[in-house]
Amino acid sequence: MLFSSTVFLFAFLPIVLTLHLLLRDVRHRNALLLAASLFFYAWGEKLYVAVLLASIAVNYLFGLWIARSRDRRGDRLALFTAVTANLGLLGAFKYANFVVDQLAPLLAAAGLPPITLSPIHLPIGISFFTFQSITYVVDIHRRQADAQSSPLRVGLYIALFPQLIAGPIVRYRRIAEQLGRRNPRIDDLAAGLWCPALRHQEGAELRLDWRHELTVKGGGDLEHSDLGAGTSVLSTESVR
Repeated sequence: MLFSSTVFLFAFLPIVLTLHLLLRDVRHRNALLLAASLFFYAWGEKLYVAVLLASIAVNYLFGLWIARSRDRRGDRLALFTAVTANLGLLGAFKYANFVVDQLAPLLAAAGLPPITLSPIHLPIGISFFTFQSITYVVDIHRRQADAQSSPLRVGLYIALFPQLIAGPIVRYRRIAEQLGRRNPRIDDLAAGLWCPALRHQEGAELRLDWRHELTVKGGGDLEHSDLGAGTSVLSTESVR
């Protein structure tokens, strides 16, 4: 489902935004956004949404493990395991076929039977949600943010649809507090809706500087601070 598609602009987005504004409890809003994000991903990837769900579940547990580690050695072991597991998942989907192809001539030269491996589908956005997951466990390890006790909040952080398939990667510590408490404002919502439109405007150039300020040039100027997620549809949900 592309951001510029009819189904997104005139069905998915209006429904999600309307329901989000009607709901008052942040837990209900989180549940809505996570369900919408999983639906958004499954629209294009179907059963591969299971990979995303597995990533959410595993990193939720890794976060708790790191947070509960009592000593430096245990903390580092937990972080190493978490990062290795995430990179292993990414590597398996992205490079398994490449590795098998490179091993084929070596095995043939050694007189060994070749390894057969069917082409592995690369899930859309797997690099983004994998590194998003890594920022979650790293920020917990550095004690820059607390681990979430709710798997729903972890899922929302990793899978929020505006940045799920095309980034940007948002540091967990920047939005950890908003996962449990936030007050969306009309100007944030307007800026979040306006930026994706400018992304597709001919001649427009989006630049995100080190202060996380977004400047759009070429199609009219717009400056809006606190948009670390750049072109998110729900800017207040993506970064504060």
